Amino acid sequence: MQEQLGQAATPEAVAALRAQLGLDQPIHLRYLNWLGGLITGNPGTSLVNGMEVDEMIADRLPKSLALAAVTALVSVPLALTIGILSAMYRGSAFDRYTNMAAVFAVSVPEFLIATIAVLIFAVKLGWLSALSRTVEVESFAELVSVYAMPVMTLCCVLVAQMARMTRAAVIDQLSAPYVEMAVLKGARPIRVVLRHALPNAVGPIANAVALSLSYLLGGVVIVESIFNYPGIATLMINGVVTRDMPLVQACVMLFSLGFLLLVLVADICAIVSNPRLRK
Repeated sequence: MQEQLGQAATPEAVAALRAQLGLDQPIHLRYLNWLGGLITGNPGTSLVNGMEVDEMIADRLPKSLALAAVTALVSVPLALTIGILSAMYRGSAFDRYTNMAAVFAVSVPEFLIATIAVLIFAVKLGWLSALSRTVEVESFAELVSVYAMPVMTLCCVLVAQMARMTRAAVIDQLSAPYVEMAVLKGARPIRVVLRHALPNAVGPIANAVALSLSYLLGGVVIVESIFNYPGIATLMINGVVTRDMPLVQACVMLFSLGFLLLVLVADICAIVSNPRLRK
């Protein structure tokens, strides 16, 4: 209260502000009012600037979704390709090196990867900008300048996680009896993987992709903050700094909803791909 009204605020002004914000009500009523507003699409009003929280989120959400979409378009095909090739050539030099790289990428925190990327590509080489300015993308060069650094940082961990989980799922299917029968019949390795093993590994791979993409909900907080990308995560960080609880609550609920949707999609894919689960 003192932060909004100043140190010279009178008790009457503080009491009026508490009544305006609903802080004079019991905590269970405040929670029910907030939950009812959230369900009806009205998460409340910002305590800092008085703007509606849904309007603030609506301005930032497309930018975060665009970053997530570009990251998924780059990371998912790359990870699936690496994982399938590692499973096909298990024990080879390619498999060993990719596993070592994946373990290294998973072990290194995102802020360190982002910092190294800035030092190399922005400071040393001068190829990319250290800040991700949002502009109307009209060419491939502008797309690269906006998304290259944050997407590169996010993909390091995403590709490593998805590739390892995809490799494990494909290897599990390659050891099944029906795959051994196909090999004995003379099927080529690429046909064995694509026609026999891969369709039966769709469920585990879908779970791997969904769980890995859910990492975006946490990793994007660090990446947006480092590269000053104006998305939902940056908005939530600003809300934490200014103690804007309605804004922070709405952003956290949005991240939680995204995680639940990803897990739900993974479960649906697992059910659809498995005839026993469909029945």
